[in-house]
Amino acid sequence: MINSKQVKEILFGLGADLCGIAGIDRFDEAPKGYHPTDVLPTCRSVISFGCRFPAGTLSCNSPVPYTRVRNSITPKMDAMALNFCIEMEKYQIACVPIPTNESQWDENTKRWRSVISLKHAAQAAGLGTIGRHSLLITPEFGSMVWLGAILCEQELDCDELKDNICNNCNACVNICPVNALEHSELAQQACWDYAFGDDQTIRSWVISCHKCRDICPYNLGTENSFIKKQPNSGSFDQ
Repeated sequence: MINSKQVKEILFGLGADLCGIAGIDRFDEAPKGYHPTDVLPTCRSVISFGCRFPAGTLSCNSPVPYTRVRNSITPKMDAMALNFCIEMEKYQIACVPIPTNESQWDENTKRWRSVISLKHAAQAAGLGTIGRHSLLITPEFGSMVWLGAILCEQELDCDELKDNICNNCNACVNICPVNALEHSELAQQACWDYAFGDDQTIRSWVISCHKCRDICPYNLGTENSFIKKQPNSGSFDQ
């Protein structure tokens, strides 16, 4: 057997900056087909972890650094989750890694979804709370954190939930160029069509908009307070 403290020590040793644990009872409102037990029927705990995303990329005049960091951090986190699951099997505990950036089409809701919502898992594990812009906000890194999750057969001690961080100032709603935050649920396709795509000038796929992330007053967290916000950052003309 292994306890929650040991679980976190392993993940921190693998490179995680944040780690929290949620019991399966915290996922009662998960959509049908996307509950942890829909993936692993014997799941009793969900382990959520996060890695800080370099906040300096928000200040760049080019979308390339932000895009390349995003593309690099994904395989890093997938490798961390895989190595953790391998390590746990040495303790005879079965765990399953959830892909960090992989979606499947949900015909019922007409949305792309991960097999488990990483941001909802992180909120359930006490890492932070989901803001009006639909991103997770953590006290330490704001929304500049990338998320991973692992399903575990062992029942582990859970972390306390965080109090709501977002104050619903609606700055993100008002700045969105395509009104993707006009309603309570993100207009996913409108957001993705605008923010992600080929830049014809440099002939490369880039993430060209993060206005909602940049304007959020809780975007940076305590660990990134040294970063100076740029008045016109958040999107790049194409």
